Amino acid sequence: MNKETVLSGIRPTGFLHLGNYFGAMRNYVKMQDEYNCYFFVANWHSLTTHPDTKELRQAVNRVIAENIACGLDTEKVVLYVQSDVPEIAELYLYLNMLAYKGELEKTTTFKDKARTQPDNVNAGLLTYPVLQAADILIHRAVKVPVGKDQEQNLEMARNFAQRFNHRYGEIFPMPFAFNYGGELVKILSLDGNGKMSKSENQLATLYLADDDETIRKKILKAKTDAGPDVPNSIKPDYIENLFTLMQHVSSADTVKKFNDDFNNSSSGNCVIRYGDMKKQLAEDMIKFIQPIREKATELQRNTGLLNKIIAQGADKARSSASATIQLVRKAVLG
Repeated sequence: MNKETVLSGIRPTGFLHLGNYFGAMRNYVKMQDEYNCYFFVANWHSLTTHPDTKELRQAVNRVIAENIACGLDTEKVVLYVQSDVPEIAELYLYLNMLAYKGELEKTTTFKDKARTQPDNVNAGLLTYPVLQAADILIHRAVKVPVGKDQEQNLEMARNFAQRFNHRYGEIFPMPFAFNYGGELVKILSLDGNGKMSKSENQLATLYLADDDETIRKKILKAKTDAGPDVPNSIKPDYIENLFTLMQHVSSADTVKKFNDDFNNSSSGNCVIRYGDMKKQLAEDMIKFIQPIREKATELQRNTGLLNKIIAQGADKARSSASATIQLVRKAVLG
């Protein structure tokens, strides 16, 4: 029985953080035993918002190394760099003939980026969903793990696939959003303002590359309050976030102890000691992140091995992409 194909990409802009791990990468590690997985570093996509490429190769290598350090097995998945697969660019060209200016201008991601970078509204930004569709369709993937902000672009990928199939014959299956293992884990920034970010709000984000002392300082500065007014209160989201982090990296007994302290606290009788909680969380987080950081750092230093892994990923990805593009060429060009 053939395994279904899953595809996901990540832009090499900024550093991977804890939200990336619990929201995506941890699930990718589970997927690799059940699906035919293609995971890639989207360095072409990064050019739409980060035209300065001086540190791009270093960033690509870091993302590859961190993915492996988090548990991806390059013998089980195809882990590759987008620009190493030129067939994607050819499919992007064909799909652009099926995409219309009006629909591209209406996409939420385009309007958001055009507003935040008004001096760099480039054609690549406008056709971002088309390249994204090419990324997916080149491997004829059927499952694409995406967040809410990307669901519109995935719908457009289905539209482009349907138009292609209608005009040239049935080549592409329909890709759909895929959330592995139930609800997605949402990790907030430590100051309570939105999600953790690869490039913004860095002092409130825990990165997989952070050293021990940096992790400790960030967690100790995390936002808290004076404690609940009545027992068994509903936790504010920034307090709930600390408990969420603790549930992922601390022992069950530790989580229970601080949860009981919170539930037994009230105005004038504050049992919960956030300072103690954050100190414990910091030490547990250090134990969690340290082996990932050290493995990723070691792999980045071993450039020979890293280049070999990237080359092997490119070969596997091109094998799949070549089979698709041959069908596409025959369908379009005869």
